Amino acid sequence: MNNRLKIGVGALVILIGLFFLNQKNQENYTSQSTNLFSISKDDVKKILIQSNQEAIELIKIDTTWSISGNDTLIVKERAITQFFDQVLNVKIETLMTTKQEKWNTYNVSDSIGTHLALVGWDDQTVGYYVFGSSSSDYARCYVRTDQSYDVYLTNENVVYSLQTSPTYWGEKPVENIPEEL
Repeated sequence: MNNRLKIGVGALVILIGLFFLNQKNQENYTSQSTNLFSISKDDVKKILIQSNQEAIELIKIDTTWSISGNDTLIVKERAITQFFDQVLNVKIETLMTTKQEKWNTYNVSDSIGTHLALVGWDDQTVGYYVFGSSSSDYARCYVRTDQSYDVYLTNENVVYSLQTSPTYWGEKPVENIPEEL
């Protein structure tokens, strides 16, 4: 083998080694997402949502959802299905902060955030979360749990599904008017 061929093969081996080293280092920069909720919709008996001074409680009696304190509206099945499909499937991606002093920055403080409590069939809270809207990325939101100071960025924005308005969750029943013969 001549000298030029040895140098060329050596350079090729070094370039291939650098390529694989770079690939290994790039894996550290990918976002790892995990499910925020570890419960199923069958485990939930009550949904409590509070934002600012407004709150709503949805309760499941047998197989039917109803709005507590409101007997004129029936719960829209579409709203409940959307809640469980979107909110319970949200994933956390990036840790934003571990400091309580930063909660206002991410809109997840007790006074600014949207609180979500999920209560199980034994009347014990199975999940408590505070969501905050992102001011820079409208497709995502921030979330913290009651068990830590950590604030995470989610993979999608679910704050719009956490409404406290009774008319968002319910509608007036349709009256059947009998036809005259």
